Amino acid sequence: MSVLIIEDDPDLNANIKEALEAENYKVEATFDGQIGLRWLKQKSYKCVILDINLPYLNGFQICKAFREFNTQTPVIMLTALGELEDKIEGYHIGADDYLTKPFYMKELILRVNSLIKRNAMSGEGKKEILVFDDIVLNKKQKKITRNQQEIDLTFREYQIIEMLMEEQGEVVSKRDILKEIWNTTADTQSNTIEVYISFLRNKLDKAFGKNTIKTKVGFGYYLAQEDENKE
Repeated sequence: MSVLIIEDDPDLNANIKEALEAENYKVEATFDGQIGLRWLKQKSYKCVILDINLPYLNGFQICKAFREFNTQTPVIMLTALGELEDKIEGYHIGADDYLTKPFYMKELILRVNSLIKRNAMSGEGKKEILVFDDIVLNKKQKKITRNQQEIDLTFREYQIIEMLMEEQGEVVSKRDILKEIWNTTADTQSNTIEVYISFLRNKLDKAFGKNTIKTKVGFGYYLAQEDENKE
């Protein structure tokens, strides 16, 4: 289970990381608000520990932006301020919990454990919003955007990109696509998939100067960040 720490105090950042790792959590940590938000858009976490006073983007800005594409992952906000107004604002923009510095590390761990358990039991583990790079797919609304621009997809195009986004960079075979979407495993339909992938690349990649939808020759298709290369 992975937890993200966004905290600009190096000592506190390191102490929280050490405490969580002692509880067998995988931990990623940054001191920078912009980097933190970028990681939230690119990766999945079980919980986010978010300081308010950060360079470049503060905790309120990050939490508000995060909740636009992820409403499930719990967020614990940290602050040196004890003002009620800060807590009200934090809860208003989607924070799940709030700790005022200084705090006991054991209390933070208890709250992390509690929020992750509550989130798992709530049945919200199945994400209604998928994110990869700057692509956001809303399952309930059947809507997909890239760089905040809505993209018009056919039903089949939507089904394929949803499968790819569910796998978050893992290869999806043609056979799995045929079975899931066309309810067949006949190789005669494989050219149909290639046609739809071409349509998706035109709409999602070429229109934005991107190269996200990749082919693993002989295997299938996957999504990749600009600096990733599995081929």
